[in-house]
Amino acid sequence: MADGPAERLAVADAVAAASTGSYARIVATLIRVTGDWTLAEDCAQEASALALTRWPVEGVPANPGGWLMTVARNRAIDVLRRSSVERRKLRELAMLTPIEPEPGAAGEGEIVDDRLRLVFTCCHPALALEARVALTLRTVCGVPTADIARALLVTESTMARRLTRAKAKIAAAGIPYRVPTGPMLAERLPGVLAVLYLLFTRGYDADGEPAFADEAIRLARLLDRLMPGQPEVAALLALFLLQHSRRDARRDREGNLLTLDRQDRARWDHAAIAEGVGILARVPADGPYALQARIAACHATAASAGATDWAAIAGAYDRLVRWQPSPVVELNRAVAHGYAHGPAAGLALLAAARAGGALDGYPLAVAAEAELTARQGDRERAAALFRRAADAHRGAERRALLDRADQLS
Repeated sequence: MADGPAERLAVADAVAAASTGSYARIVATLIRVTGDWTLAEDCAQEASALALTRWPVEGVPANPGGWLMTVARNRAIDVLRRSSVERRKLRELAMLTPIEPEPGAAGEGEIVDDRLRLVFTCCHPALALEARVALTLRTVCGVPTADIARALLVTESTMARRLTRAKAKIAAAGIPYRVPTGPMLAERLPGVLAVLYLLFTRGYDADGEPAFADEAIRLARLLDRLMPGQPEVAALLALFLLQHSRRDARRDREGNLLTLDRQDRARWDHAAIAEGVGILARVPADGPYALQARIAACHATAASAGATDWAAIAGAYDRLVRWQPSPVVELNRAVAHGYAHGPAAGLALLAAARAGGALDGYPLAVAAEAELTARQGDRERAAALFRRAADAHRGAERRALLDRADQLS
């Protein structure tokens, strides 16, 4: 029995850990059997709520995930029985086995397949990209609707309606609850990875929701474990780890953003860097995420900002722009060449990237021009450009740009 505050806190932590690790398994399995997304989510949440009241009295079970699965399954049986749902579903649900704690245990293969099916269903291209991100957060990660709404800058009621519409579209359009195979897998996998990439970006941005980056890493780990033969899955996980390794060093004590060259590298997560580099070593060929991960590795493994291999980074961007000929990649390529071959080279590439008009008014392009202009020696023009870029930002990024302008002035 958990009598004191420390014991109650330990139980609460155990519930949180078990819920985080088992939520997607429980929801995915119940969706497969019942076909009811809302019922599956509700039962998973009710199981976690019951654990908070029962475990302090009865103790944390030996298999917390299995306990949660059993409670959620029983709750679903009760609801379905009251709703007079067909007997077949009740029989299938009653036969579900609890989640085993070790990978490869009995029943694990089917549960793993369910989670993978859930990810691919949430990320189906028939859904709008924002709906895919929100549905993945809600259904796969168990993030509360209110938190998703706050991060995506809408009201909770608006987000609830979006999620309801997304689930209704899955049902109405007959979107299959499965992982595609053969050529269809190659066609669909980039869309799934794009959702995880956007999810990570939402969490890693200066004023983003940090938990979203953690969830993206967790899902990338899951995909990498379940799809070990997919090099871009491994590359995406490596990219996330290498980028996220700097999370604790990106701000000073006052909360101001620090550029890469001003960060205390002793505060970087070197275990995450080593893991990311190790994963990247088993990615044999170039691809969009593999190249981004190699660029991130160049930054993460440099002993100091001055030791960064900008020539290698510029070369990686030269290859990446052939994979992803987008204005943003062109912009980053210009910055890399500016550091590798001098600001004049970077400004020339930036001007070429702007020729089509896609970067007109883009604040990051203005900030990049400002930095290259400052390195070329025109401090007054650079300061004006930094202030112009700041006008399009808010929060920590705006403060960082204005501070840079003040330094130059």
